[in-house]
Amino acid sequence: MKMSILAGATGMAFVGGSVAVSAFLADAPSLTVQALRYAVACALLLLYARGRVVRPRGAEWLWLAGVVVTGMLVFNVALVQGSQHAEPAVIGVAVACVPLLLAVAGPLLEGRAPAARLITAALVVTLGAALVQGLGRTDGLGLLWALVTFACEAGFTLLAVPVLGRHGPIGVSVHSTWMAALGFGLGGLVLEGPGAVPRLQLDDVLAGVYLAVLVTAVAFVLWYTCVQRLGSARAGLLTGIAPISAAAVGVALGGPVPGPAVWVGVAVVAAGLALGFRSPAASPPAPAAPPPAPAALPGASAVPPVAPAALPVASAVSPVPAALPVASAVSPVAPAALPAASAAPLAALPAAPAALQAELARCRPGGQRTTMPA
Repeated sequence: MKMSILAGATGMAFVGGSVAVSAFLADAPSLTVQALRYAVACALLLLYARGRVVRPRGAEWLWLAGVVVTGMLVFNVALVQGSQHAEPAVIGVAVACVPLLLAVAGPLLEGRAPAARLITAALVVTLGAALVQGLGRTDGLGLLWALVTFACEAGFTLLAVPVLGRHGPIGVSVHSTWMAALGFGLGGLVLEGPGAVPRLQLDDVLAGVYLAVLVTAVAFVLWYTCVQRLGSARAGLLTGIAPISAAAVGVALGGPVPGPAVWVGVAVVAAGLALGFRSPAASPPAPAAPPPAPAALPGASAVPPVAPAALPVASAVSPVPAALPVASAVSPVAPAALPAASAAPLAALPAAPAALQAELARCRPGGQRTTMPA
């Protein structure tokens, strides 16, 4: 799970850095730049995939088209239009609310019930990201475009869930990038003209390379890998890293050092991530079952201190093997035919049953016994 978290966090760090880098494209033909960005990213992904991309079929075309329309086409339009009616912080706070939506809608789309702990963690991450972004002023249209941005950012993840199983992170990234390149290319030809490419400056090209390689080719694969392995609810928590990365890259590019509220927001985001990715407490092991009672020997519990009649006669006279006939223990047999123990004096014999004692009483004084009835 650690590698999946690292993949998602790295992807969101690249996305957050794109906020500051995109500022260099303010005067560039945006549609043309986006078309070139996605075309280059698609080419890199195809080289990396090496034929592992399969053709979409059936409803998969609709899911992939939804990813492109919401997460790429409309999202970029909403950013441009929203920035004309609202301060950037307003758009940033709207995007920061995505973890909460993913924590609720993601499990439902995957056929599971939302987890209360992940919803709580998403609220904490959203609060921290809002502190990092700060608050800004807006009008009604700015608020509307902020909501559109919020929905499109969530759609980029949620609409990819049904096709990740068959296409995987690379396949979804390849198909979404070539479809986006086609859409932005047509828009650029119509609205900006074919002469837009020669007008690009060096800063525009460098910013476009960063967006194509790190924010698209690399970040898309990392993000969808995280979503596939962790689920959209947990992966959505990592979107809180994007505003932190944006603030850090802004400082690196010469922006002002963040104030105390930003640092508090960073700490709150970290707390939300710790809550969301904390392993659930292991339940105590169930008590071991008592060992089964030993099985009773056949007849041991039912026979009281052995009734004399139940024993063979031979066992009461001498330790003669049970295989010997009963008569061999009581009739006059030659000494050689009996075990050595049968010649022992009568005094050494164990207490005999009453019936045997009566027979022994009939012995003659000279030690000669009468023959016992068979």
